[in-house]
Amino acid sequence: MIAVNRRTFLTGAAAFSTYIMMDRSFAQASGPFKLPPLPYAFDALEPTIDARTMELHHDKHHAAYVNNLNAALKDHPKIAEWPLSQILAKLDEIPDTIRTTVRNNAGGHANHTMFWQVMARDGGEPQGDLKAAIDRDFGGLDKLKEALNTAGTKVFGSGWVFVTVDKDGKLALVAAPNQDTPLMKETRVLFGNDVWEHAYYLKYQNRRPDYLKAWWDVVNWKAVGDRYAAARAGGLDI
Repeated sequence: MIAVNRRTFLTGAAAFSTYIMMDRSFAQASGPFKLPPLPYAFDALEPTIDARTMELHHDKHHAAYVNNLNAALKDHPKIAEWPLSQILAKLDEIPDTIRTTVRNNAGGHANHTMFWQVMARDGGEPQGDLKAAIDRDFGGLDKLKEALNTAGTKVFGSGWVFVTVDKDGKLALVAAPNQDTPLMKETRVLFGNDVWEHAYYLKYQNRRPDYLKAWWDVVNWKAVGDRYAAARAGGLDI
C-alpha cells in the first residue's frame, strides 16, 4: 500500500477541489448562449451510445462550444444579441479577429443542440409527410441510410453529415467538415449525425462505419417529423 502523509493528502485534496471548482465554472459560464439540458439520461441510448460518451459529449464538448462562443462575443454585445442562426448566416459580418472562433463554436452549439433533439431509445419509423419526402427524394429509408452512412464514412477527419430541408419540404444530403453547418448558407437542417471521434470512439474506436450503421437505432423519427413540419411552416430555426 502506498503511504500518504498529511501534506500529500492536503495538497492532493486542494488540487482536486480546484479541479472541481474549475469544472463547475466551466459548465456554468455566463453569457447569452446557454447549454441546453440533455433531454434524457446519459444511459438512455445504450447500447448504441454509451453513457460515458453521452456525458462527455454533452457536459464537456458541447459546453465548451457554448463557453467559447460567449467568451468570443463578450466585447461584441450587439452581435451577441443575434439569434444563433443569424450569427451563422452572417459570418462575413463578424470581425476578423473572432470570426473563426465564432464560426467553430456557434456551429458546434447549433449542431449539438439539433443532435440531442433527434435521438431517442425507441425512435419508431418515419410517418406521414416525412416518410413521403424520404421516399420521393431518396427512394426510401434504406437508401437514405445507405447514402448518409456512405457520406459519413467519407468525411475526412472530423465533421457532420446532414439531411437538409428547404421551404418546399425537399430533402438533400450534405456533408460538412469540422463544426460547419448548412445554416451558414441559410439552409435548414432536418437532422444529422456527428462523425467527430468524440461522438463514438469510446465504444467503436476507429470503426466509424459501425457507429453510423448503429446510430439509426436511436433516431427519433417523431422529433424529425416535427422538425419537418416546422420547416414547411417556416418555423424551423436550428
